[in-house]
Amino acid sequence: MGEVTMQAFLKGTSISTKSLLTKDRGVAATAGSSGENKKAKPVPWVEKYRPKCVDEVAFQEEVVAVLKKSLEGADLPNLLFYGPPGTGKTSTILAAARELFGPELFRLRVLELNASDERGIQVVREKVKNFAQLTVSGSRSDGKPCPPFKIVILDEADSMTSAAQAALRRTMEKESKTTRFCLICNYVSRIIEPLTSRCSKFRFKPLSDKIQQQRLLDIAEKENVKISDEGIAYLVKVSEGDLRKAITFLQSATRLTGGKEITERVITDIAGVIPAEKMDGVFAACQSGSFDKLEAVVKDLIDEGHAATQFVSQLHDVVVENNLSDKQKSIITEKLAEVDKCLADGADEHLQLISLCATVMQQLSQNC
Repeated sequence: MGEVTMQAFLKGTSISTKSLLTKDRGVAATAGSSGENKKAKPVPWVEKYRPKCVDEVAFQEEVVAVLKKSLEGADLPNLLFYGPPGTGKTSTILAAARELFGPELFRLRVLELNASDERGIQVVREKVKNFAQLTVSGSRSDGKPCPPFKIVILDEADSMTSAAQAALRRTMEKESKTTRFCLICNYVSRIIEPLTSRCSKFRFKPLSDKIQQQRLLDIAEKENVKISDEGIAYLVKVSEGDLRKAITFLQSATRLTGGKEITERVITDIAGVIPAEKMDGVFAACQSGSFDKLEAVVKDLIDEGHAATQFVSQLHDVVVENNLSDKQKSIITEKLAEVDKCLADGADEHLQLISLCATVMQQLSQNC
C-alpha cells in the first residue's frame, strides 16, 4: 500500500479514494478522522463572534437603522464610516453586504481593499474602476430580492495617498448606477473634502461599558470561561471602548489560566498595564523630593519591561484625578505631551521618564 502511494506521489498522479478504500480500511478511517479534525479548526474569538447580520452590531443605532432600510429595499448611499478601532466599522458593512447579496453573490459583488493591499493611484484607476464598471442583475439564486449594485469597501482609507483619493472622485460619480463605495477610516480629517462630501458620514462611538460587559459575558458563557466580576470590569476599563481588544485579551487570559478563574491580576499581566501599586510608588518617590529615589524607581520600571508610552498614558489619569492645583496640572500635562512626542520620534525611554518625573517632583514639592 505504502509503495503504491509513494509511486503515485512521485509520478504526480493521484490514487482514487475508491481504490484506497478497498486496499486499506484503516487508512480511510484515519482520513475520515483527520477530516473531522479539520472542521473543528481553532478560530480566534474575534472572528468567531464577529456579527453575522446587521442586528448583531452593538451600540451603533444610526448606522444600523440606515442599513436596515437598504435591506428592506431602499437605495444605499456612498458611506463613510469613521471612529476608533474595534467599534465595528468593518464588521457592520460586511454583515450588511452578506445580508444584501447572500453567501453566493457576496464574493462576486463585493470588492474589499485594505491597507495591506496595493491601493495607489494605478490600482484605483484599473482594479477599482474595472470592478465598478461591471453591470449586475437584481436577482439572487434563492429567489430573494437583490440590489442592482456592487459594493467597494476601502478599509483604512485614511492611509491612501491624496492622489489615489482624488482619482476615486470621478469613478464614484460615473459608476453611481452600478456601484456603491464604503470608505472606512479612523481619522476623517485625513480623507479629502471632495470624497467626504460625496458620502453619508457615520461616526462609530467607542462602545459603552455596559454593552462591552454584556458581550464579554456572552462569550465567556459560550466558551465556558470563569471570570470574576472585577476581572470583567477591569477588562472593559483597559480596552477603552475597543471590543476587539477586549475579546483578544479575554482569549489570551483564558489560555494563560488554563481553565482557572480569570482575575484582575491576570488581565493586568496580559494587557501590559502598569500595576496601580507601581504607579503609587512612582508618585511617592516624586513626593519624597529625593532625585536618587526617583531615579531608582524609574530604573526598576524600565527594567521590568513596562512601556514608557503606557506609563505616560496612566500618569495622565493619575495627575488629572489628583488634588493638585490647575496650574500644576497644566504644567505636568504639557510635559506629558512633550514626552509623548519625543517617544514617538524614537527618544530614549529612560531619559524621557526621568525628565517627566523630575517635572512632576518639581510641581509636587511646591505643595509641601
